[in-house]
Amino acid sequence: MGPFRFLLLFFFLGVVAAESPQTILRTTTQAVAASAFAYDHLYCDSWRLSVETNNARFWRTVPFRCSEFVQEYMSGARYASDTDIVVDESLAFARSVQIANDGNDAWIFDVDETLLSNVPYYAINGFGTKVFNETSFNEWVDKARAPALAASLRLYEELLVSGFQIILLTGRNEAQRKVTVENLLHAGYHSWRSLIFREDSDMGKPAVVFKSGRRAELEGQGFRILASSGDQWSDLLGFPMAQRSFKHPNPMYYIG
Repeated sequence: MGPFRFLLLFFFLGVVAAESPQTILRTTTQAVAASAFAYDHLYCDSWRLSVETNNARFWRTVPFRCSEFVQEYMSGARYASDTDIVVDESLAFARSVQIANDGNDAWIFDVDETLLSNVPYYAINGFGTKVFNETSFNEWVDKARAPALAASLRLYEELLVSGFQIILLTGRNEAQRKVTVENLLHAGYHSWRSLIFREDSDMGKPAVVFKSGRRAELEGQGFRILASSGDQWSDLLGFPMAQRSFKHPNPMYYIG
């Protein structure tokens, strides 16, 4: 070891020796916390991917270790960017389709987390870390204050101009029709062809059964379902399916 390296080593050892045990402990604790945060962030990003690809199923709540991750995702630019990409792909498909003049080319939209955002509700209810409370959510729905998802409104408006028939198919109850219409209009949506809710006979049906059944009825009425947009796979799966289905991001809750 040369003289210069020896002096550097001697200086380093002197600095370490001068540190108090409290400083060393604090530094070590900070390093461990940073490592744990990085690991959780990586895990939660992978968990979110599993949700979006429908590999994670039948989960009731967001993993507690992912609460900050989901909050950051839903409140930040990444959620908006992901939604923009979904809408850009939707528009690319819409522009490639030749619309007939018979009024039967339909695009189906889910409502919650597809057209309207319930992030204001989930922001004060744990962003999905708490078990779903139907009573408090219905109270939120009754306020008719859910804002539009900006990207979805952009898609919606272009589809109307292009001649698509817009059909809204929601898991909300028929009793919520008035407040839902009020909310949709206030958020900027209008001129839909049909707005379909769950009726009493639909209560207890899995979402995928209810929604695919309604799509079958629409096809029986002569509609060609060219595309469907929803935040849950249960909005999109089941027979018959649309020619193209577009999954909007939502790591806050799962509906089977």
